[in-house]
Amino acid sequence: MLSHFILYVRDQALSTRFYERALGLGPRLNVPGMTEFQLGESVVLGLMPERGIKRLLGDALPDPAGAHGIPRAELYLSVDDPGAWHARAVEAGAREVSPLLARDWGDEAAYSLDPDGHVLAFARRPGL
Repeated sequence: MLSHFILYVRDQALSTRFYERALGLGPRLNVPGMTEFQLGESVVLGLMPERGIKRLLGDALPDPAGAHGIPRAELYLSVDDPGAWHARAVEAGAREVSPLLARDWGDEAAYSLDPDGHVLAFARRPGL
C-alpha cells in the first residue's frame, strides 16, 4: 500500500522550497497544483495549494484558507538525529515550538511550525 499525506498550503512554491531544505531532499513530483516528497518506500508527503483543493471539492469542503496559520496537521517523522533535522527545519524557516526533549511516551522529539502552521516533529526512540 502506498500512503499519501497531503498538506494544504497557501503558497506551493514557498512550501516546496521549505520542505526541500527542511527534509534535505528534492520532490519526486513538482507540478502546478501538487508537490510530492518520497518519505519512505510507501509514504509520500504531498503539498497542495489551498485554493486547489477548494476548487476540486467545491462548497462541500470548508475553505482551508480560513484556518491558515492554525495548526491543522502534524507531520511526525522518526529520524536518526532529530536535533539535527529540527535545526535544519528552523534554519529553513520553521518556527520552533519546543526543542528536543524526552517525551512521556518514550521518544525524544523536537517541534516546530512550517510556513503554513502545520506542526513538524522530528523524533527518535532512544535505544532503537
